[in-house]
Amino acid sequence: MSGAASRVAILGSTGSIGVSTLDVLSRHSDRFSVFALTANNNVQKLLAQCLIHRPRYAVLGSAAAAAELAQALRTKCVATEVLSGPKALDDIASHSEVDVVMAAIVGAAGLEPTLAAARTGKRILLANKEALVMSGPLFMQAVAAGGAQLLPIDSEHNAIFQCLPQQATSGTCTGRAVAGVRKIMLTASGGPFLRASAESLQAVTPEQACAHPRWSMGRKISVDSATLMNKGLELIEACLLFGVSESQIEIVIHPQSVVHSMVEYLDGSVLAQLGNPDMRTPIAHALGCPDRLVSGVESLDLVRVGRLDFESPDVERFPAIKLARAAAQAGGTAPTVLNAANEVAVEAFLSGQLAFTEITALIDRVMQAHTVGAIGALTEVLAADAWARERAQALM
Repeated sequence: MSGAASRVAILGSTGSIGVSTLDVLSRHSDRFSVFALTANNNVQKLLAQCLIHRPRYAVLGSAAAAAELAQALRTKCVATEVLSGPKALDDIASHSEVDVVMAAIVGAAGLEPTLAAARTGKRILLANKEALVMSGPLFMQAVAAGGAQLLPIDSEHNAIFQCLPQQATSGTCTGRAVAGVRKIMLTASGGPFLRASAESLQAVTPEQACAHPRWSMGRKISVDSATLMNKGLELIEACLLFGVSESQIEIVIHPQSVVHSMVEYLDGSVLAQLGNPDMRTPIAHALGCPDRLVSGVESLDLVRVGRLDFESPDVERFPAIKLARAAAQAGGTAPTVLNAANEVAVEAFLSGQLAFTEITALIDRVMQAHTVGAIGALTEVLAADAWARERAQALM
């Protein structure tokens, strides 16, 4: 990437990924400019970001929140134009002046603007794994048809990308298999309950589930990490990004979160990407690729780390992995339903309506009730998503 500064739109700028992205961008103001920032309803945090980065556009979920932000910006004499609603997100993601889109909106809400970015050929930094899980091949087809570049931001998928030969991927995830790969080893920290008994999991509180031992994340993703559903969604995502089957992906618990993932080749070679657990590393990699950029992350001191441990996950205590594998095998609308049911279940747990161990139980019941269909259009994705949410609410 050379010449004029690349213009970046951050979808979900007030979340942890958005904040980390702005930190990396601020270190490279000669290469990047902030074109647009978006948030759901966090007016005060988005205001603070606008005062520092002066984007051309800011987008909020509701008209009322947008009006509040616009008024606050006027009093500060900041010329940022404030928009609201889903259409505004799509318009920003597909804007002709945007070069790079950081897709960091959590959950299904991020699907349509990320698709809009794909259709218009943007460089997409994909942190919203749910968008890909929901729409599957439809999303990858949009990337190919639009001539977009797709670079993964999840630390695990970014690590896999770095361990694959760049000439094979052409600097973007294509969904096509790379010759010579035997399997992918997807690492997981194990979350806060790695050593917890099955009985103790029944009494887990939202505060305990959100206290991740290694990563600073939003509440929804933190709960997904605690149930290991996050790893299940990542398994489905890896199948789509790298053109491998579910059976070629091994999930490995690695509590230190230093080895972010590995790729094993047919000759027995295993390539791994290591680094301190800090999302600024994959963000900087995706922003600069094929160049390497300063990220602000502390150098990895392996002597201080001392040891690297690996073990297999306990899928009886954490059945989310089995559910995700089943969805990956079934294909079609199964991953869409898995994701939607999980979003409903996690929200119910966070609001005190569901016990921690009932999250995966509810998802299982929804999946058992679902007849898997093919996905040929966005309408089919949205219909399956809506059905799963309604079914989960009814079963709950």
